[in-house]
Amino acid sequence: MSEHRRRPSGRAVPSDRDGIPYGGRAQTRRAARADSGRSRRAAGTRRADTGRSGRRAADRGTADAGRGGRRGLIDYPRAGKRGPRRWLPSWKLVSGTFLLFSGSLLGLFGYAYATTTIPSVNPSTQQQSNTYYWSDGSVMTTQGATDRQNVDLAQVPKLVQWDFLAAENATFYTDPGVDTQGMLRAVYHMATGGEVQSGSTITQQFVKNTYLTQNQSVTRKLREIMISLKIGGQLSKQQILQGYLNTCYYGRDAYGIEAAARAYYGEHASQLTVGQGAFIAAAVNEPSLLMHADTDPKAKAQAKARWTYVLDRMAKIHKITDAQEQQYLAAGFPTPRPYTPSAGMSGQTGYLVDAAQKYVEAHSSVTDQQLGHGGYQIYTTFDKKKVNALSASVAAMSKKHLDPKHRSADRDVQVGAASVDPSTGALVALYGGVGWNKGHWTDNADATGVPVGSTFKPLDLAAALDDGAVLSPGQPASPITPDSKFDGDDGITIKNQQGQELPDSNDPTGLLHQRNDVPTKWGYITLRKAMEQSVNTPYVQLGEYVGYNNVENEALKAGLLRKSLQYDTPGFYIGTSTPSAIRMADAYATLDDGGVQHEPYSVTKVIADGEPLPGFDKPKGTTAMPASTADTVTDVLQDVVKNGTGTHAQALGRPVAGKTGTTDDYKSAWFIGYTPQLVTSVAMFKEDAKNAGLQSMQGVGGYSKVFGADMPTEVWTGYMTAALQGQPVRQFPPAPQLGQGTDEYGAPSPTPSATLSTPSATPTTAAPPPTTGKCHGRKKNCPGPAPTGTAGTTTGGTGGAGGGLLGGTTGGGTSPTPTATTSPTTPGRHP
Repeated sequence: MSEHRRRPSGRAVPSDRDGIPYGGRAQTRRAARADSGRSRRAAGTRRADTGRSGRRAADRGTADAGRGGRRGLIDYPRAGKRGPRRWLPSWKLVSGTFLLFSGSLLGLFGYAYATTTIPSVNPSTQQQSNTYYWSDGSVMTTQGATDRQNVDLAQVPKLVQWDFLAAENATFYTDPGVDTQGMLRAVYHMATGGEVQSGSTITQQFVKNTYLTQNQSVTRKLREIMISLKIGGQLSKQQILQGYLNTCYYGRDAYGIEAAARAYYGEHASQLTVGQGAFIAAAVNEPSLLMHADTDPKAKAQAKARWTYVLDRMAKIHKITDAQEQQYLAAGFPTPRPYTPSAGMSGQTGYLVDAAQKYVEAHSSVTDQQLGHGGYQIYTTFDKKKVNALSASVAAMSKKHLDPKHRSADRDVQVGAASVDPSTGALVALYGGVGWNKGHWTDNADATGVPVGSTFKPLDLAAALDDGAVLSPGQPASPITPDSKFDGDDGITIKNQQGQELPDSNDPTGLLHQRNDVPTKWGYITLRKAMEQSVNTPYVQLGEYVGYNNVENEALKAGLLRKSLQYDTPGFYIGTSTPSAIRMADAYATLDDGGVQHEPYSVTKVIADGEPLPGFDKPKGTTAMPASTADTVTDVLQDVVKNGTGTHAQALGRPVAGKTGTTDDYKSAWFIGYTPQLVTSVAMFKEDAKNAGLQSMQGVGGYSKVFGADMPTEVWTGYMTAALQGQPVRQFPPAPQLGQGTDEYGAPSPTPSATLSTPSATPTTAAPPPTTGKCHGRKKNCPGPAPTGTAGTTTGGTGGAGGGLLGGTTGGGTSPTPTATTSPTTPGRHP
């Protein structure tokens, strides 16, 4: 081996002056170049990495800059998102918002709860009487004087307690004192102006009765809720239930369960059965209705339904078994004993108070429950002297003519009457019946169900004066005056505006024949004469020519209510409708006041807690018809008293306008009359309280036929004589001069109107059915086969001495009169 290639280990390698071993400089240069390449590659890699990092940083900076100052606490709309995702809130935002809202709500609730204090108990558990005043400001009566005797809960049978809990609040012993869902629903409805809802637990009702007022407001409701939640810390559930039972109003002036037990069953609360307790629990909701469950069929039906519901709830919450429920149901509804009101509600006072209460409830937010709790001063329009005079006049007529002990026909005879100031619409007197203290609860003055007969005819005439009558098919309406002549004979066929005779499937001829009460051959007579003698045929035909809609609108404008008006039949024009005595007096008051209609009203002022309630300003009058129309009709009605069926009213010794009315089979008799100062309507009918439906008054008072000209006019005259005593005698405005009126075709006339049709234009038999157009808005009056339910052959009841209704039984008439036999005990309601 060469010694240049072998070197002993441990020997130093010779190097040049640069320290590089001999023979290694080239190697060193190669190594240096390799290191340099690696360095360059590393530097390139670092630059690439630096570039990528820079770009990522730049991107982050750009994104951050994009959000900028908007990011804050709420990232919405969402930065860095595109499309719909930009507008969808993140779960963080949703949850944060929810937590913030919940926390704020909880904080507000906590603050309200912490700052709510339970007020002192209202003195005497806050029960007061209501005071009613006559029109002169003197006291009429007080109602609602506290009749209450508090009892311990232990004195109320356990199952009777559960009657109330089942009916009102089955979760009473487990809930916190409020029903959250019911509470929110009630607050929402009140806050949005909707129907007031209770949503109240027994605890809340106890709080309202004991600590708060009966006002319905959001503030009062919130206080009720807070106190109800807090009261559990001071009172036990048993104490709350005891307070509730002792503070509720149950009707019949009874406050508390002990008074209610006495008022309805003559028992102590401790003696009540489960069935009796179920009824009393039901009475809490509608005391003014259910208090009459012993005599009023409507009230009894509603009470029985509620009583059944309570027993069913008792079974569902397992307080009684299904077998026990069936046992109670089988035993029957525990009808309350007859109601004996306080002496202050006897005679006519009960009807006056009832009318005032209805008016208050209809014209304010005051409820029946609130009135039951008392504290109201109610000033009425009723004149004490006039009320007494009206009652005395009815009593005098009854004493003179009616003898129910010896004449069976005189039993169950009823009278209703109303007297109105025509200049204002104020009700100054009512006669509702023999009195609450004698078991007659229905206010006959405000009841519907008694057909008005021929007293409706003045409204036909008013409509004819205003709208004219279509006497020729296809021609404009012709002008009508009281001197226009129409066929007054008995048995004439009635035509519609198309000149077609109305069909009647029950008549052998197939046509409708109108009858009068007597077969007098009147021939063509003026509308004035027909009104005086109450002849039916001219006014039925006139009504058809004027048109149902026009006559109906005239009646509505005069003050009648649509619900009391009969369906579109020919009998409508002669009184098949059944307005109350109050509404008929008001309609005639419109005629008396020159065509200005005033809504009837009975309350002028209501004061609660020392402050007058809004809603009791005097109603403003509205023009219902031209003064010329009203004064013309008044002139015709004066002739009824001077020369016609109303001559008995001449005994008043003053200018009088009026109209008699009697219906088929003499089931009702009316007289409505007026002077410039006062309007009064008197209705007489017969009805057995145990059997709904009007009965014939034939034989009543010894009369073979009872007309409006007889006993009703006698009541009217006796009352008006006393009511107007000391007042000046006033004259009616003179009737205006009217132009030439148009007669019905066929009437003899020296100057026939140019609008009269030729004989060929007014056929005497039914024309072929039209293929287009309306048949006077009444299908049964279209020509062709008569549909079912058409107006049948009629033989006329009467109107005073001759006017009457279609249908009924006199002479075998078959015209349908659905409301002519409706019970008059259906409560009416004047605004």
